[in-house]
Amino acid sequence: MSTAPPEPPPFQTRNILGVEISVARQRDAIDFLLRRLEARLPMRVAFANANLLTEVSAQPGGARLLVDFLVLNDGIAVDLASLALYRHWFPDNLNGTDLVPALLAALPRGGRVFLYGAKPDVVAKAAAHLAEQYGCVVCGAVDGFTTLPAESIAAQAADARPDILLVALGNPLQEEWIAAHAAATGAPLAIGVGALFDFMAGAVPRAPAPMRRLRLEWLYRWAHEPGRLRRRYSIGMTRFSARVLRQGWHRET
Repeated sequence: MSTAPPEPPPFQTRNILGVEISVARQRDAIDFLLRRLEARLPMRVAFANANLLTEVSAQPGGARLLVDFLVLNDGIAVDLASLALYRHWFPDNLNGTDLVPALLAALPRGGRVFLYGAKPDVVAKAAAHLAEQYGCVVCGAVDGFTTLPAESIAAQAADARPDILLVALGNPLQEEWIAAHAAATGAPLAIGVGALFDFMAGAVPRAPAPMRRLRLEWLYRWAHEPGRLRRRYSIGMTRFSARVLRQGWHRET
């Protein structure tokens, strides 16, 4: 891997709950990542939804976890926080469910991808989908329920020589894993992808396009996975809103 100094992201940022979130169009973010990948320069990517920001802001100094990541905005709650704090929306909603497939579609065929996370049957179906839909070489896959230690998973990925490492452990676990172990895998690009494998495998349905355009995908997911998402979309969202209001108050005083 190149030892050249990393190219800083060419985007302005907005600080929300201590995390610097890039202000970018999807096309510009993808072009930047493709340039990094072509030069074999390391890059970590996180998608800052309200849940991730709430989790990292709950611990003193927790936002330091994402200092070395390109952090992109994900979801209507983060957009509303930007509007409240900076009086501007983000230009695009850069959720991983849409951006990562667009990035893979822009790769030259034969790009090597390693998958880590989700249930065994889900990650296997996601791997097949990636190979068929995008012409990727899935050079390895480890499910998120393995008992292998993190170091063994990283070593297995390193042996597979991936270009891209996709980690689907949910946040902030996936970002913590990437921060601690992505360098050992040798993958130039490591991305925390949340529920992407579930969507690719058809294990979880995506909201209809009209709901996605109206930025209501969260409501659709809540209706379909109430047990798993109840805490995130009730208690978690209340905490996120309160912390954003507190940040805005401190900025005004």
